[in-house]
Amino acid sequence: MNFSITLPWPTLIALYFIVWWITLYATLPIGVKNAHEAGQEVEKGNDTGAPVSPNLGFKAILTSVLAIPLTLVMAMVITNID
Repeated sequence: MNFSITLPWPTLIALYFIVWWITLYATLPIGVKNAHEAGQEVEKGNDTGAPVSPNLGFKAILTSVLAIPLTLVMAMVITNID
């Protein structure tokens, strides 16, 4: 069986964009603690469930790395469905 990706580049980029956002939403809860869980006092005016340190930079990099193989798998599935 020959697995190849024959999607046009704009379609592949659009697929990566969609997979990237879905992956981001899946990685957002990783390691999140609110002030109560972290043993800190909630500042006046802040929501009690707001994360203390969301680590968005790390999660953006993790999402970008994870989205590449997921996009390739999705592209292979799309192009090789009979």
